[in-house]
Amino acid sequence: MRMRRKKNLIPRMEACADWLVREPQTLRGHWRSLLPGAQALRVELGCGKGRFTCETAAAEPEVLFVAVERVPDAMVMAMERARDLGLRNVFFVDADAAGLPDFFAPGEVDRLYINFCDPWPTKRHAKRRLTHPDFLLRYRQVLAEAGEIHFKTDNRDLFEWSLFQFPRVGFGVSEVTRDLHADGIHGVMTDYEEKFHNLGTPINRCVGTMGPLPEVPEPPAEE
Repeated sequence: MRMRRKKNLIPRMEACADWLVREPQTLRGHWRSLLPGAQALRVELGCGKGRFTCETAAAEPEVLFVAVERVPDAMVMAMERARDLGLRNVFFVDADAAGLPDFFAPGEVDRLYINFCDPWPTKRHAKRRLTHPDFLLRYRQVLAEAGEIHFKTDNRDLFEWSLFQFPRVGFGVSEVTRDLHADGIHGVMTDYEEKFHNLGTPINRCVGTMGPLPEVPEPPAEE
C-alpha cells in the first residue's frame, strides 16, 4: 500500500536537516567521524517511521546508527522522531539498499538490520528480496569480519526461503525463531511489528553471521 504524501514534506525535511546525510558517498570510510569514539556502526535497511532505529539508538548511545530509507514520506517521520528524542547517534540516508557499497567502505559496517522488508512473493520478483544472494553479496562488501545481519519478518514463506539463501553466500545462521514474542516481547519492535503481533501473527527472526564464501556455491533454493 502506497504511503499518503505528507503535507509540507520539504519544510519538514529541512527542519530535520541535521539528521539527514544528503551525500552519503562523501562519508565512505569515515562514518565514525559523525560520532567519534563510536563502538560500532549499524545500518537499518528500510527504517520506515523510525521506531526501531530511534529506540535502539536511544538505548545504545555509544553506537552509531544509519537508517537507509527510500520513501521520503516515511523517512521524515523517522527523522522527526530522532529530533524529538534529541538523538545524536543516528543519521538517515535517502537511498536504495543496492547502493550500500557506494556509501560504506569494506569492513565499515558491524551489523545490518532488515526488518519487515517487502516479501516480493512472486517468483519473477525474487531478485528484489533484500535477502536474495545478489543483495547478500553486496552486504558482504561492507560488513566487518564476522559482521551480522539481523532479519525479522512476519512472512513465513520469505523467512523459510531466506534461511536457505544465507549459507549460499557464506553466512552462518543462528538464533532462528518462528515466534519471537511467544513468551514476551523481545527487543525493540517496529510499528508494523507491534500491529501484527497484536493481531496474533508470529514474528520470525534469525541472525546471519558472515563467514568465508563457499568454494563451491550452494545450489539455489526453490523460489
